[in-house]
Amino acid sequence: MNSATQLTYLAIGLAVFGQQLCLPLPSMLLLMTAGALAGRGGGHLTIPLVLLTSVVACVAADSVWFWLGRRWGSSVIRLICSLTSNPQGSRERSRQIFDRWGLRLLLVAKFVPVLDGVSPPLAGAQGATVLGFLAYDSVGSLLWSAAYVLAGFLFSSQLDRVIRLLDRFGTGLIVLVAVPMLLWTAWRLFMIVTMIRHLRLHRISPAMLQRKIDDGERIGVVDLLRYEAMDQELEGIPGSVRTDPDQLRKAHHVVVPEGVSMVLYCSSKNEFTSARVAAAMKKLGVSNVWILEGGLDAWVAEGRPTTTNFSTREELAERLGVVILPPRQKRRYGGFW
Repeated sequence: MNSATQLTYLAIGLAVFGQQLCLPLPSMLLLMTAGALAGRGGGHLTIPLVLLTSVVACVAADSVWFWLGRRWGSSVIRLICSLTSNPQGSRERSRQIFDRWGLRLLLVAKFVPVLDGVSPPLAGAQGATVLGFLAYDSVGSLLWSAAYVLAGFLFSSQLDRVIRLLDRFGTGLIVLVAVPMLLWTAWRLFMIVTMIRHLRLHRISPAMLQRKIDDGERIGVVDLLRYEAMDQELEGIPGSVRTDPDQLRKAHHVVVPEGVSMVLYCSSKNEFTSARVAAAMKKLGVSNVWILEGGLDAWVAEGRPTTTNFSTREELAERLGVVILPPRQKRRYGGFW
């Protein structure tokens, strides 16, 4: 009970501010706890001050994102969307929805995953006025905060029971939840390290790739910069096919004839995007996959030619017999993603 009753406005504000900056903090749980404490009466927290604290913290954090969006535009939005499983899709849908609803989107954005983080920098990048942003964001922050505070208030009678359960089974619950998460995280890290080590044997230098192209070898070059090139026409290697890395990684079927090599390149210095796509292609049975060492930056640094005219998938299929079938469409039943 002591830990709950020692909850302060400062702790609530810092938790909300941190979460809105994408830090993993339990601000929603604290808001519900604050609502429950206020509902029991006799406590040191009041609902109006809890809401005021939360709204101020939300608007302060969102203002940081708004300023970053105005200052660096799409770079900030790309950074946020890169944390999702489908960066390009998340970014495109966010822009489409914001273009349709404008600042009104801020009224409900906090209730929608991904959209809550993208909306403030999008508003800044789209040139929204500061006063308009603050007005809509304040109302949206109030609605979001009130939803969790109200939930805690309505279930305030259950607060004592929850605290007793936590005191009695708290350690067991932590072990029950934490151990599977740690095992899953360790497994993912092991798979990533194994993937990177395996792919180190399948790298190709810019000089070697240029030599193979000049010699007319049967080699298909795939440019994975489409996501980064949405706002600007980025150049790439002549003859390459620019495609969405997520679409290629989730492709339903890929056919690469014997004797044909596939070379992937991206803009990341550690070739992480290329490594993920290469691993996915290997699962589909494509064994002769190479990664351009150093990515496009290394190619450009050596003074090699670039272009904005790329080949199409149809041309790649006609020239080398490479066939890439897109992922099957999944039926959606509402929701944002």
